Amino acid sequence: MKILHTADWHLGKRLDGFSRFEEQIEVMNEIVEIADRENVDLVLIAGDLFDAFNPAVEAVDLFYKTLKRLTNNAKRPVIAIAGNHDSPDRINAPDPLARECGIVLIGYPNEKIDLFKLDHFKIEKSTEGFIELNIKNIDFPIRIIHTAYANEIRLKHYFGEEKEEQLNSVLKDQWTKIANEFCDDKGVNLLISHLYMNKRGTEVLEEPEGEKPIKIGNADMVYSDCIPPQIQYTALGHLHAFNNIGTDQKPVVYASSPLCYSFSEAGQTKYVSIINAQPNQAVNFNKVNLTKGKALLRKTFQLVDDAVSWLLQNPDTLVELTMETDAFLTTDERKAIFQAHSGIVHLIPKVKSSGLDEISTKEINLNQDIKDLFKDYFKSKNANQEPNNELMDLFNEVLNNSER
Repeated sequence: MKILHTADWHLGKRLDGFSRFEEQIEVMNEIVEIADRENVDLVLIAGDLFDAFNPAVEAVDLFYKTLKRLTNNAKRPVIAIAGNHDSPDRINAPDPLARECGIVLIGYPNEKIDLFKLDHFKIEKSTEGFIELNIKNIDFPIRIIHTAYANEIRLKHYFGEEKEEQLNSVLKDQWTKIANEFCDDKGVNLLISHLYMNKRGTEVLEEPEGEKPIKIGNADMVYSDCIPPQIQYTALGHLHAFNNIGTDQKPVVYASSPLCYSFSEAGQTKYVSIINAQPNQAVNFNKVNLTKGKALLRKTFQLVDDAVSWLLQNPDTLVELTMETDAFLTTDERKAIFQAHSGIVHLIPKVKSSGLDEISTKEINLNQDIKDLFKDYFKSKNANQEPNNELMDLFNEVLNNSER
């Protein structure tokens, strides 16, 4: 059988003042096209479906329309769990109607899903944190251990008061108990979760810039050795870069977000994971790159003309632009930069530092002319940089008005 794993859609997300909605429409279409082209039998969406607990109407509309298309008219089951950006109640609310379309929505950890049957598949078994699917024309069951994101309150409610002990041992015990009871070698065994997971003894993976953090110290760190040996593939969400923290034989995969959502992701290629699985065999998976959406680029220039030239040559992008100059940018220079490109998210002026030690030890003459005194003050606050003519003209105007 074939499975598509995706995560971290963040529908409705903006990049500061810039809407990403049109890009999200395009990349949702692309994911549906990949699912159809690859003829996948099952879709897993590992959390952060929306970017906010109360997403905009247009984001909700895009979400449900995309899920319905992914089901291929209820022939293909779609399993979607809540992430740390999602309201579990909002995710669960449409579940009775969603099931009729072939969609299983899971808002809370340890949730028990009602059994149901459609023409092309059915949920044969269900217990807290587990479902077993039977899909038409596939002659073996698909077992899915599911753990939606849980904040501290939910962790205590579902996993007991001693969270820190706690979370790793409790999850390991729970997952192992389910796997031992249901996940024999006669079916395909999967795990889906939206947790901060890492491989023990390796460098800690960084959470995306601008992402709501899950990891606080190491209390919320879950290690991949908690995953039962019966599990053939683990579908993760939360981190936005594609990464297999497991092995080739037992992949534990962050599928990546479908778009670059912060400048820390600039230059990343985004993917969905396509898994080929059968009972009692190592899975194999391929990452299929996503091509839609604007590139996020971080660029640094020293000359305004160079910056303007590059901006004109790269119009369909979102840009964080740093200008390293000897003096502060004038109004005309800023205007030229913004007129050259409509996608400048951040303009970071960076005045080159020179002679900072000298100014920090220099004694300022308080008896000098007020204009010279202002220049010395400005230099003391701005890495020994002279105020430009525009700023001095403004100071003179203020000074003249105060003397009237």
